Amino acid sequence: AESYSNARLPLCSPTTHLYSFYNAPNSPVDSIANQHYRRKHPCFITTSVPFAERRIITMKEEEKIAAGILFCPTDEELKKIKLKTHNLNVDFNNLHEDEKQKRWEILNKMLGEIGEGSFLQGPITFHYGKHTKIGKHTFINFNFTVQDDASVIIGDHCDIGPNVTIVTPLHPMLANERRSLCDKDGNKKRLCYAEPVKIGSGCWICANVIICPGVVIGNNTVVGAGSVVTRDIPANSFAAGAPCKVIRALTQADSLKRKPEILADNQIL
Repeated sequence: AESYSNARLPLCSPTTHLYSFYNAPNSPVDSIANQHYRRKHPCFITTSVPFAERRIITMKEEEKIAAGILFCPTDEELKKIKLKTHNLNVDFNNLHEDEKQKRWEILNKMLGEIGEGSFLQGPITFHYGKHTKIGKHTFINFNFTVQDDASVIIGDHCDIGPNVTIVTPLHPMLANERRSLCDKDGNKKRLCYAEPVKIGSGCWICANVIICPGVVIGNNTVVGAGSVVTRDIPANSFAAGAPCKVIRALTQADSLKRKPEILADNQIL
């Protein structure tokens, strides 16, 4: 039988908790929405199943998160992950700043990845922890909150100001759907979904910025203080506002060479 070895999960599955291999990439019914989702979010569940079977397969809740479909946040496995991370947040925040080794060990237990030379001032609040990856030589200031139901990726050499919040989960817009939906067995549950966030390398995210689900911020971009980022921001831009909008491109006109009164006796590398 013909086989699709890398069948992706559809963004808009009608059952939300299951998927069908009719939606395999390059198949006649692979929707525009699914193709767009795969281009923007390269986190997919993959499998190998004979195309002739076209069976619907039950997924774990964490797999649903990665697929961008509805999941149950009160699932026991998810609760265990979150409880462990919440406790590690407390352990980290109760340490003194100069207890560097202990702080580093906690971060390595909690996060999906953290690169050498990166520093988190604290206090910190991660929801899952394991869904967050932080690159090398990134500095993160006071009161950093990451609701990382979906993946959060932060690049190398970033500077993140105090009171920055990154949010990935989303809830239904209608109140009755927020209260409860039915799962495949007809059980009423509170369900939500999540979209990943990615911050490129060399970015400066200023104080009190909120980054909303599904946002991608390009390399070397500056996001002004107090911004609410609801849409993608291209690389090498200065963006600010609520909602955050690109104000202009960053150029050599922004170099400290043009501000000798600030540069003083220092030099540009």
